[in-house]
Amino acid sequence: MGTVVRTPTGRVRTGLTLSLGVAVLACIVLSALVIVSPRQAEALSSGLTGGVVAPPAPAAPVVATSADGGPFNPGDPLHLTVTGGTIAAVTMTDKADGKAVTGDLARTGTEWASTGDLGYASTYTVGVDTVGPDGSRHHDDRTVSTLTPTHTAYPSFIPPPAQTTVGVGQPLVVRFDHAVKDHATAEKALTVVSDPPQEGNWYWLSNTEVHYRPKVYWQAGSTITLKADLFGVDLGNGTYGETSRSETIHVHDSWVAKADGKAEQMQIFHNGALVNTMPISLGSPGFPSHTGPHVISDKQPTITMDSCTYGVCEGQPGYYKEKVDLDLRISDDGEFVHSAPWSVGSQGGANVSHGCVNLSPANAQWFFDHFGIGDVVEITNSGGPALPLGDTYGDWELSWAQWQTGSAAK
Repeated sequence: MGTVVRTPTGRVRTGLTLSLGVAVLACIVLSALVIVSPRQAEALSSGLTGGVVAPPAPAAPVVATSADGGPFNPGDPLHLTVTGGTIAAVTMTDKADGKAVTGDLARTGTEWASTGDLGYASTYTVGVDTVGPDGSRHHDDRTVSTLTPTHTAYPSFIPPPAQTTVGVGQPLVVRFDHAVKDHATAEKALTVVSDPPQEGNWYWLSNTEVHYRPKVYWQAGSTITLKADLFGVDLGNGTYGETSRSETIHVHDSWVAKADGKAEQMQIFHNGALVNTMPISLGSPGFPSHTGPHVISDKQPTITMDSCTYGVCEGQPGYYKEKVDLDLRISDDGEFVHSAPWSVGSQGGANVSHGCVNLSPANAQWFFDHFGIGDVVEITNSGGPALPLGDTYGDWELSWAQWQTGSAAK
């Protein structure tokens, strides 16, 4: 205690005072040190306090679907995409009936697309199992929905699928049960493939009916496939195609009859060769037959013909209602090729019918045996107007240049 120490400032402290100063400094230094175990040091080095904590869970891969923006079009597949990992499995189920929807996984393992049928106004549950880059497994559940159309338009076919064989004059007809505003889009969804290939085109008769015919009559022996890939197609005004469907028809030998009202004769051509000639009676001056190519649209062994169907009813001049045999319809205006025993005396000499092609019973039987749906009857020199385009089928009244103007596709 008696030792005198001079500090750098010149102040004199006793040895005791110096010892206390050193002790205080040592205390300060020791207070800044914390003795920890190796486990605690590891926790502290990770920025954690309060004991041992597990490392954070690895991030799950990100799942995105083509329906993330809202209801999707069921005409397109549902697409799944995963980033930051791969897809292990996908389950997609119709919420209404529990039916599973199939799908395909891309080779990369990061994309999946549905392949099963989807429906309008439907809700599906989707479960996605994924694997992260570190091998960690994750699961993602979500719900997706398809759009709800205001209307759906069903495409019916003429000839119907049951009519597998037709003649060379048969047009292809698609009729919709709801109006189609967007003709161009609808037409792009309709395809016709012929074997051998033949030039053809569509013509819109109305918002619910479109016809297809080749430039000239179909080649005998052709095979024609009509496809209407309309499901999911927006036809305008909230109307979508109800379904997609197709049909394949075959064209048999060429049968074309040429009925001349001036000569009162009908020549029959089979594959271009004249094989028969028959006396006929066409429509009288008061009921002249339509001119131009007619296509047979129906064939019945017997029907009852009633003039009231075109406005001449019982009690009016010209009224008739009688059973007629061997009938082949050639227009919607009540024109047929049929047996007419009552006009045999006029056949070949005068036109006395109500617009039909009258034949003797024997000739009518021959004609009935050889002609059918899609075969052609061309009428000339009858004194009547041309068969209307909207008739079944007035398609051949237009030239090819005129016919092409009826297409909406560019």
